[in-house]
Amino acid sequence: MTGLCGLALLSFVRRPKLRSFATILAAALILWGSLAGAGHFAALLMQESPPTARASLGPAFWTLAVAILAIADAMQRGNFVIPARVCIGAAFCAGFFLMAAAGDFDDLSLAKEFSNNRGIFVTELLRHLGLVCAATFFALLIGVPLTMLVLRKTAVAGFVFASLGILQTIPSIALFGVLIAPMSKLSEQLPFLRDLGINGTGPAPAIIALTLYSLLPLVRGFYTGLSEVAREVKDAATAIGFGARQMFIEVELPLAMPALLSGLRVVTIQAIGLASVAALIGAGGLGTFIFQGIGQYALDLVLVGALPVILLALLANFFFEMLLGLARRKL
Repeated sequence: MTGLCGLALLSFVRRPKLRSFATILAAALILWGSLAGAGHFAALLMQESPPTARASLGPAFWTLAVAILAIADAMQRGNFVIPARVCIGAAFCAGFFLMAAAGDFDDLSLAKEFSNNRGIFVTELLRHLGLVCAATFFALLIGVPLTMLVLRKTAVAGFVFASLGILQTIPSIALFGVLIAPMSKLSEQLPFLRDLGINGTGPAPAIIALTLYSLLPLVRGFYTGLSEVAREVKDAATAIGFGARQMFIEVELPLAMPALLSGLRVVTIQAIGLASVAALIGAGGLGTFIFQGIGQYALDLVLVGALPVILLALLANFFFEMLLGLARRKL
Protein backbone atom coordinates (compact mmCIF):
# COMPACT_ATOMS: atom_id res chain seq x y z
CA MET A 1 0.00 0.00 0.00
CA THR A 2 2.90 2.35 0.80
CA GLY A 3 4.34 1.73 -2.65
CA LEU A 4 1.04 2.48 -4.35
CA CYS A 5 0.66 5.69 -2.33
CA GLY A 6 4.17 6.71 -3.37
CA LEU A 7 3.28 5.95 -6.97
CA ALA A 8 0.20 8.16 -6.66
CA LEU A 9 2.25 11.04 -5.20
CA LEU A 10 4.46 11.05 -8.30
CA SER A 11 1.52 12.44 -10.25
CA PHE A 12 2.23 15.80 -8.60
CA VAL A 13 5.70 16.11 -10.16
CA ARG A 14 5.44 19.00 -12.60
CA ARG A 15 7.93 18.12 -15.33
CA PRO A 16 6.22 15.50 -17.55
CA LYS A 17 9.42 13.69 -18.57
CA LEU A 18 10.72 13.51 -15.02
CA ARG A 19 7.31 12.43 -13.72
CA SER A 20 7.11 9.63 -16.28
CA PHE A 21 10.62 8.39 -15.54
CA ALA A 22 10.03 8.48 -11.77
CA THR A 23 6.74 6.61 -12.22
CA ILE A 24 8.45 3.89 -14.27
CA LEU A 25 11.21 3.51 -11.68
CA ALA A 26 8.78 3.43 -8.74
CA ALA A 27 6.46 0.93 -10.45
CA ALA A 28 9.39 -1.33 -11.35
CA LEU A 29 10.66 -1.25 -7.76
CA ILE A 30 7.16 -2.10 -6.48
CA LEU A 31 6.94 -5.10 -8.80
CA TRP A 32 10.47 -6.33 -8.12
CA GLY A 33 10.01 -5.85 -4.37
CA SER A 34 6.68 -7.68 -4.41
CA LEU A 35 8.16 -10.60 -6.35
CA ALA A 36 11.21 -10.80 -4.10
CA GLY A 37 9.05 -10.65 -0.97
CA ALA A 38 6.66 -13.30 -2.28
CA GLY A 39 9.56 -15.62 -3.11
CA HIS A 40 11.21 -15.05 0.28
CA PHE A 41 8.10 -15.76 2.35
CA ALA A 42 7.22 -18.75 0.17
CA ALA A 43 10.64 -20.22 0.97
CA LEU A 44 10.05 -19.69 4.70
CA LEU A 45 6.64 -21.36 4.55
CA MET A 46 7.95 -24.35 2.60
CA GLN A 47 10.71 -25.11 5.12
CA GLU A 48 8.25 -26.71 7.56
CA SER A 49 5.67 -27.92 5.03
CA PRO A 50 5.27 -31.32 3.30
CA PRO A 51 6.61 -31.69 -0.28
CA THR A 52 3.10 -31.53 -1.72
CA ALA A 53 2.40 -28.13 -0.16
CA ARG A 54 2.05 -25.10 -2.40
CA ALA A 55 2.51 -21.36 -1.77
CA SER A 56 0.34 -19.36 -4.14
CA LEU A 57 0.35 -15.66 -4.87
CA GLY A 58 -2.59 -13.93 -3.19
CA PRO A 59 -4.88 -11.06 -4.17
CA ALA A 60 -2.56 -8.48 -2.59
CA PHE A 61 0.22 -9.37 -5.03
CA TRP A 62 -2.06 -9.14 -8.07
CA THR A 63 -3.28 -5.76 -6.82
CA LEU A 64 0.32 -4.54 -6.77
CA ALA A 65 0.91 -6.11 -10.18
CA VAL A 66 -1.23 -3.40 -11.76
CA ALA A 67 1.92 -1.28 -11.46
CA ILE A 68 2.91 -2.75 -14.82
CA LEU A 69 0.06 -0.72 -16.31
CA ALA A 70 1.61 2.39 -14.75
CA ILE A 71 4.86 1.59 -16.57
CA ALA A 72 3.10 1.28 -19.92
CA ASP A 73 1.10 4.47 -19.32
CA ALA A 74 4.18 6.43 -18.22
CA MET A 75 6.13 5.40 -21.32
CA GLN A 76 3.28 6.63 -23.49
CA ARG A 77 2.76 9.88 -21.59
CA GLY A 78 6.47 10.61 -21.41
CA ASN A 79 6.72 10.37 -25.19
CA PHE A 80 10.02 8.51 -24.91
CA VAL A 81 11.92 7.80 -28.10
CA ILE A 82 11.89 4.20 -29.31
CA PRO A 83 15.44 3.29 -28.13
CA ALA A 84 14.55 4.57 -24.65
CA ARG A 85 11.38 2.46 -24.57
CA VAL A 86 13.32 -0.63 -25.63
CA CYS A 87 15.95 0.00 -22.93
CA ILE A 88 13.28 0.48 -20.24
CA GLY A 89 11.51 -2.73 -21.26
CA ALA A 90 14.80 -4.65 -21.40
CA ALA A 91 15.85 -3.38 -17.96
CA PHE A 92 12.53 -4.39 -16.43
CA CYS A 93 12.71 -7.89 -17.96
CA ALA A 94 16.37 -8.23 -16.94
CA GLY A 95 15.47 -7.64 -13.30
CA PHE A 96 12.80 -10.34 -13.45
CA PHE A 97 15.06 -12.89 -15.16
CA LEU A 98 17.92 -12.22 -12.73
CA MET A 99 15.63 -12.99 -9.79
CA ALA A 100 14.36 -16.12 -11.53
CA ALA A 101 17.92 -17.27 -12.28
CA ALA A 102 18.84 -16.73 -8.63
CA GLY A 103 16.05 -19.09 -7.58
CA ASP A 104 13.95 -16.46 -5.81
CA PHE A 105 10.72 -17.95 -7.19
CA ASP A 106 11.51 -21.65 -6.82
CA ASP A 107 9.13 -22.18 -3.89
CA LEU A 108 6.15 -20.44 -5.47
CA SER A 109 3.50 -22.82 -6.78
CA LEU A 110 3.37 -20.93 -10.07
CA ALA A 111 7.08 -21.62 -10.61
CA LYS A 112 6.60 -25.28 -9.67
CA GLU A 113 3.77 -25.69 -12.16
CA PHE A 114 5.93 -24.10 -14.83
CA SER A 115 8.82 -26.41 -13.93
CA ASN A 116 6.54 -29.46 -14.15
CA ASN A 117 5.39 -28.41 -17.63
CA ARG A 118 8.66 -26.99 -18.89
CA GLY A 119 9.07 -29.76 -21.45
CA ILE A 120 5.89 -28.91 -23.35
CA PHE A 121 5.70 -25.18 -22.59
CA VAL A 122 8.00 -24.11 -25.43
CA THR A 123 6.20 -26.44 -27.85
CA GLU A 124 2.79 -25.01 -26.94
CA LEU A 125 4.14 -21.46 -27.06
CA LEU A 126 5.44 -22.02 -30.59
CA ARG A 127 2.12 -23.57 -31.61
CA HIS A 128 0.32 -20.54 -30.22
CA LEU A 129 2.56 -18.16 -32.15
CA GLY A 130 2.14 -20.32 -35.24
CA LEU A 131 -1.65 -20.03 -35.04
CA VAL A 132 -1.43 -16.25 -34.63
CA CYS A 133 1.05 -15.77 -37.48
CA ALA A 134 -0.86 -18.07 -39.85
CA ALA A 135 -4.19 -16.38 -39.11
CA THR A 136 -2.67 -12.91 -39.57
CA PHE A 137 -1.04 -13.96 -42.84
CA PHE A 138 -4.25 -15.37 -44.32
CA ALA A 139 -6.24 -12.38 -43.05
CA LEU A 140 -3.85 -10.08 -44.92
CA LEU A 141 -4.04 -12.32 -47.98
CA ILE A 142 -7.84 -12.01 -48.03
CA GLY A 143 -8.28 -8.61 -46.41
CA VAL A 144 -6.10 -6.50 -48.70
CA PRO A 145 -7.84 -7.53 -51.97
CA LEU A 146 -11.21 -7.28 -50.21
CA THR A 147 -10.41 -3.73 -49.13
CA MET A 148 -9.40 -2.78 -52.67
CA LEU A 149 -12.70 -4.24 -53.94
CA VAL A 150 -14.69 -2.19 -51.42
CA LEU A 151 -12.78 0.97 -52.35
CA ARG A 152 -13.37 0.48 -56.07
CA LYS A 153 -16.99 -0.71 -55.81
CA THR A 154 -18.60 1.23 -52.98
CA ALA A 155 -21.95 -0.46 -53.67
CA VAL A 156 -20.68 -3.68 -52.06
CA ALA A 157 -19.22 -1.93 -49.00
CA GLY A 158 -22.39 -2.27 -46.94
CA PHE A 159 -22.75 -5.97 -47.72
CA VAL A 160 -19.08 -6.72 -46.99
CA PHE A 161 -18.98 -4.91 -43.66
CA ALA A 162 -22.36 -6.33 -42.60
CA SER A 163 -21.19 -9.88 -43.38
CA LEU A 164 -17.90 -9.42 -41.54
CA GLY A 165 -19.76 -7.84 -38.63
CA ILE A 166 -22.02 -10.88 -38.31
CA LEU A 167 -18.95 -13.15 -38.21
CA GLN A 168 -17.49 -10.99 -35.46
CA THR A 169 -20.57 -11.48 -33.26
CA ILE A 170 -20.38 -15.30 -33.29
CA PRO A 171 -18.89 -16.59 -30.00
CA SER A 172 -15.43 -18.05 -30.54
CA ILE A 173 -16.25 -21.47 -29.06
CA ALA A 174 -19.34 -21.70 -31.27
CA LEU A 175 -17.40 -20.85 -34.42
CA PHE A 176 -14.68 -23.38 -33.61
CA GLY A 177 -17.39 -26.00 -33.05
CA VAL A 178 -19.32 -25.15 -36.22
CA LEU A 179 -16.20 -25.72 -38.34
CA ILE A 180 -15.62 -29.26 -37.05
CA ALA A 181 -18.33 -30.97 -39.17
CA PRO A 182 -17.59 -29.34 -42.57
CA MET A 183 -13.84 -29.72 -42.13
CA SER A 184 -14.25 -33.40 -41.21
CA LYS A 185 -16.46 -33.98 -44.27
CA LEU A 186 -14.01 -32.16 -46.51
CA SER A 187 -11.08 -34.26 -45.30
CA GLU A 188 -13.12 -37.42 -45.99
CA GLN A 189 -13.87 -36.32 -49.54
CA LEU A 190 -10.30 -35.17 -50.21
CA PRO A 191 -7.89 -37.67 -48.65
CA PHE A 192 -4.82 -35.59 -49.50
CA LEU A 193 -6.06 -32.97 -47.01
CA ARG A 194 -6.16 -35.62 -44.31
CA ASP A 195 -2.62 -36.60 -45.25
CA LEU A 196 -1.62 -32.97 -44.70
CA GLY A 197 -3.17 -33.04 -41.23
CA ILE A 198 -6.21 -30.95 -42.22
CA ASN A 199 -9.38 -32.32 -40.61
CA GLY A 200 -12.21 -31.38 -38.27
CA THR A 201 -9.96 -30.76 -35.29
CA GLY A 202 -6.48 -29.38 -34.94
CA PRO A 203 -4.81 -26.26 -36.32
CA ALA A 204 -6.72 -26.01 -39.64
CA PRO A 205 -10.20 -25.09 -38.30
CA ALA A 206 -8.55 -22.91 -35.66
CA ILE A 207 -6.66 -20.91 -38.29
CA ILE A 208 -9.83 -20.55 -40.40
CA ALA A 209 -11.81 -19.26 -37.41
CA LEU A 210 -9.06 -16.84 -36.35
CA THR A 211 -8.78 -15.59 -39.93
CA LEU A 212 -12.52 -14.94 -40.11
CA TYR A 213 -12.41 -13.02 -36.83
CA SER A 214 -9.47 -10.95 -38.09
CA LEU A 215 -11.10 -9.77 -41.31
CA LEU A 216 -13.42 -7.07 -39.92
CA PRO A 217 -10.84 -5.01 -37.96
CA LEU A 218 -8.30 -5.49 -40.72
CA VAL A 219 -10.56 -4.48 -43.62
CA ARG A 220 -12.08 -1.65 -41.57
CA GLY A 221 -8.65 -0.27 -40.70
CA PHE A 222 -7.37 -0.55 -44.26
CA TYR A 223 -10.55 0.98 -45.68
CA THR A 224 -10.46 3.91 -43.24
CA GLY A 225 -6.80 4.63 -43.87
CA LEU A 226 -6.97 4.50 -47.66
CA SER A 227 -10.27 6.36 -47.97
CA GLU A 228 -9.01 9.25 -45.85
CA VAL A 229 -6.21 10.14 -48.27
CA ALA A 230 -7.14 13.63 -49.49
CA ARG A 231 -8.46 13.95 -53.04
CA GLU A 232 -6.15 16.93 -53.61
CA VAL A 233 -3.11 14.75 -52.89
CA LYS A 234 -4.26 12.15 -55.43
CA ASP A 235 -4.92 14.87 -58.03
CA ALA A 236 -1.45 16.31 -57.48
CA ALA A 237 0.13 12.87 -57.92
CA THR A 238 -1.85 12.32 -61.11
CA ALA A 239 -0.79 15.73 -62.41
CA ILE A 240 2.91 14.86 -62.13
CA GLY A 241 2.41 11.61 -64.02
CA PHE A 242 1.84 8.97 -61.32
CA GLY A 243 -0.04 5.89 -62.52
CA ALA A 244 -2.47 3.95 -60.33
CA ARG A 245 0.16 1.51 -59.07
CA GLN A 246 2.78 4.17 -58.39
CA MET A 247 0.21 6.36 -56.63
CA PHE A 248 -0.82 3.49 -54.36
CA ILE A 249 2.75 2.54 -53.42
CA GLU A 250 4.28 6.02 -53.09
CA VAL A 251 1.32 8.18 -52.02
CA GLU A 252 -1.71 6.34 -50.64
CA LEU A 253 0.09 3.56 -48.75
CA PRO A 254 2.50 5.83 -46.80
CA LEU A 255 -0.28 8.27 -45.86
CA ALA A 256 -2.59 5.46 -44.78
CA MET A 257 0.12 3.52 -42.92
CA PRO A 258 -0.85 4.66 -39.37
CA ALA A 259 -4.43 3.48 -39.88
CA LEU A 260 -3.22 0.25 -41.50
CA LEU A 261 -0.89 -0.50 -38.59
CA SER A 262 -3.65 0.29 -36.08
CA GLY A 263 -5.90 -2.26 -37.76
CA LEU A 264 -3.11 -4.83 -37.86
CA ARG A 265 -2.40 -4.22 -34.17
CA VAL A 266 -6.03 -4.96 -33.27
CA VAL A 267 -5.95 -8.11 -35.40
CA THR A 268 -2.74 -9.42 -33.84
CA ILE A 269 -3.75 -8.78 -30.24
CA GLN A 270 -7.20 -10.26 -30.86
CA ALA A 271 -5.67 -13.37 -32.45
CA ILE A 272 -3.29 -13.83 -29.50
CA GLY A 273 -6.24 -13.96 -27.12
CA LEU A 274 -8.60 -16.03 -29.25
CA ALA A 275 -5.90 -18.59 -30.07
CA SER A 276 -6.17 -19.73 -26.45
CA VAL A 277 -9.67 -21.08 -27.14
CA ALA A 278 -8.32 -23.13 -30.05
CA ALA A 279 -6.97 -25.66 -27.55
CA LEU A 280 -10.55 -26.92 -27.15
CA ILE A 281 -10.47 -28.40 -30.66
CA GLY A 282 -7.00 -29.89 -30.39
CA ALA A 283 -5.04 -27.04 -31.97
CA GLY A 284 -2.70 -26.76 -29.00
CA GLY A 285 -1.25 -23.48 -27.85
CA LEU A 286 -1.11 -21.84 -24.45
CA GLY A 287 -4.82 -22.49 -23.98
CA THR A 288 -3.85 -26.11 -23.29
CA PHE A 289 -2.58 -25.12 -19.83
CA ILE A 290 -5.59 -22.89 -19.20
CA PHE A 291 -8.16 -25.62 -19.84
CA GLN A 292 -6.09 -28.27 -18.06
CA GLY A 293 -5.93 -25.99 -15.03
CA ILE A 294 -9.67 -25.35 -15.14
CA GLY A 295 -10.34 -29.08 -15.33
CA GLN A 296 -8.03 -29.79 -12.38
CA TYR A 297 -9.11 -26.74 -10.34
CA ALA A 298 -5.46 -25.65 -10.42
CA LEU A 299 -5.30 -21.86 -10.61
CA ASP A 300 -1.53 -21.79 -10.95
CA LEU A 301 -1.66 -24.09 -13.99
CA VAL A 302 -4.23 -21.71 -15.51
CA LEU A 303 -1.77 -18.86 -14.94
CA VAL A 304 1.02 -20.81 -16.66
CA GLY A 305 -1.04 -20.41 -19.83
CA ALA A 306 -2.78 -17.09 -19.15
CA LEU A 307 0.21 -14.96 -18.11
CA PRO A 308 2.22 -15.65 -21.30
CA VAL A 309 -0.87 -14.77 -23.37
CA ILE A 310 -1.11 -11.44 -21.55
CA LEU A 311 2.61 -10.79 -21.99
CA LEU A 312 2.44 -11.66 -25.70
CA ALA A 313 -0.43 -9.20 -26.13
CA LEU A 314 1.53 -6.48 -24.31
CA LEU A 315 4.63 -7.16 -26.41
CA ALA A 316 2.58 -7.04 -29.61
CA ASN A 317 1.02 -3.76 -28.53
CA PHE A 318 4.46 -2.34 -27.69
CA PHE A 319 5.84 -3.48 -31.05
CA PHE A 320 3.03 -1.86 -33.02
CA GLU A 321 3.28 1.31 -30.92
CA MET A 322 6.89 1.59 -32.07
CA LEU A 323 5.91 1.00 -35.69
CA LEU A 324 3.14 3.60 -35.41
CA GLY A 325 5.60 6.09 -33.97
CA LEU A 326 7.95 5.55 -36.90
CA ALA A 327 5.10 5.80 -39.43
CA ARG A 328 3.82 9.06 -37.94
CA ARG A 329 7.28 10.63 -37.92
CA LYS A 330 7.64 9.96 -41.65
CA LEU A 331 4.42 11.81 -42.52
